[in-house]
Amino acid sequence: MKTKTLATSGIIAALYVAVSLLVAPFGFTAVQFRISEMFNHLVVFNKKFFFGIVLGVFVTNIFSPMAAYDLIFGVAHSVISLSITIFASKFIKGHIPHMVFNTLIFTVMTFIIAFELQLAFDLPFFYTWLTVAAGEFAVLAVGIPVMTALNKRLNFKTLI
Repeated sequence: MKTKTLATSGIIAALYVAVSLLVAPFGFTAVQFRISEMFNHLVVFNKKFFFGIVLGVFVTNIFSPMAAYDLIFGVAHSVISLSITIFASKFIKGHIPHMVFNTLIFTVMTFIIAFELQLAFDLPFFYTWLTVAAGEFAVLAVGIPVMTALNKRLNFKTLI
């Protein structure tokens, strides 16, 4: 891994952790309103951002009240969802349609988090899936124009 890629991944991970911990009470509930999830859209611009995002999720989940569960299920959710989005880049043209796809994938895949919450707290699976999915969808949907604007300014493709 190049030094530039490693440094950028570290910065992305640090930003993910900082933003997550800023709103920590809302990032670890049944709604999962974690603003830092909008960083998931970075893989649309360059798949190398995968490592920084996953590292950020891992470190953030260490601070979770249910770290043992979150380190497994939360990281798995991110790895699987990001991988699907990266794979789909071969078939989806344009950043905005790709971010819409990414939003839908992450939203649907929140069943992994719902399963985690059912195991940990015996919460009802489908209701929990709905609430977690709603929070994920809201953050990622708002993230589309935010990341589009940031990309115009920073050109994510060339950062790493």
